Amino acid sequence: MKKIVSIILLAISVIACKSEKKEIENKSKEVNVYTHRHYKADQELFAQFEKETGITVNVVNAKADELMQKMSLEGAQSPADVLITVDAGRLVRAKNKGLLQSASSVFLNKTIPSHLKDADNHWFALTKRARVIVYNPEKVKAEELSSYEALTDKKWKNKILIRSSDNIYNQSLLASIIANNGEEKASEWTKGIVANMARSPKGNDRDQVKAVVAGEGDIAIVNTYYIGKLLNSKNPDEVIAGKGIKVFFPNQNNRGTHINVSGAGVAKYAPNKEHAIKFIEFLASKKSQEIFAKANYEYPVNKEVVSSELLKSWGEFKEDTLSLTKLGENNKKAVIIFDESSWK
Repeated sequence: MKKIVSIILLAISVIACKSEKKEIENKSKEVNVYTHRHYKADQELFAQFEKETGITVNVVNAKADELMQKMSLEGAQSPADVLITVDAGRLVRAKNKGLLQSASSVFLNKTIPSHLKDADNHWFALTKRARVIVYNPEKVKAEELSSYEALTDKKWKNKILIRSSDNIYNQSLLASIIANNGEEKASEWTKGIVANMARSPKGNDRDQVKAVVAGEGDIAIVNTYYIGKLLNSKNPDEVIAGKGIKVFFPNQNNRGTHINVSGAGVAKYAPNKEHAIKFIEFLASKKSQEIFAKANYEYPVNKEVVSSELLKSWGEFKEDTLSLTKLGENNKKAVIIFDESSWK
C-alpha cells in the first residue's frame, strides 16, 4: 500500500513540476512594451512580431513622462521590458533617470547609424522626422529661404508661426543649435524668432500649417510627419491645409536639417531582456522599416529602406548628423534660453 501511495505522490509531483515548468515557459514567452506611440502601424507590427516569434506583446500606452514616472515608481519590480518614445531628448532623459540598460546587438549596431543611437546602447532610433520650414508659395519664394538662423532676419517680422517653448521638438531643435553654434548664438536666435512671430505660440504643428494657409503668417517650423498626417486626413480642411504649403529643408549649405526620432531602449529591470532585444531588432528590420516608412509618414533609419513616395516628393535632403545624445545633454540649457527670451 505504501508503495502505491509513493508512486501516486511521485506522479503528482512530476505532473506539478511539468505544469509549473510550462507556466514559467508561457510566462517567459512575452515582452512588455511601454510605449508613447499610438499608431495603427505599430499595432500591426506588434501583431506580426507575435506571429513570427510566438512571443506575446503586452502593451502599456501613455504619454512619455507618465511612462517614465511609472517605471521610476515600479523600480526593480517593473514589468517593463521596452520603452518606446518620441524625440531623442526624452530617450536621453530616460537613460539619465536610470530607466534603461545597455543592449548588446550586432544587428542594431550594424543597422542604426552611430548618430541615431546611444553611445552605450541604451537606446536606438526607429524612425526619423525632419523639422522643416513650410511656407505659403503665394507669399514666399523658396529662394528667400536658407537656414533656421536666417529666420531671424527682420524681413520675416510678423510672419513666423511656431509652437510653444515647452514642446520637446522645439527644445531639441534649440539644443541642436546650442551644440552647433554655442549658447550665445542660440540665445540670439530665440530672441530673433520671438521678434518675428506672427502670433504668440499656440497649438501643435498641424495648427501652424493651418495658420499659414489661413494667412496668419507666411512660414512655420514643423515636423514632416505632421504634413503627412494633414495630407492623408479624413478631414477635407486638413487636406486643404496640407496642400496649401511647400516644404523647405533648411541648412543644406552647412550642417543639414535638424531631425528628431522615435526610439526604443531595453528597460533597466527587464524580466525578458532577450525578448526585448529581439523585439527592437524586429522593429529595425527592413520589413518593419518599410511599414513605418509607408504607413506613418516617417523616414526609415535602416539604410536599406527607401522613403515613401510622399516623402520622396519633397526631395532628398542633407540631415544634421549631430549625435542625438547632444539634444538631451543640452535640453536644460535650451529651456533656460527659451525662458530668457520670453518665448512662451
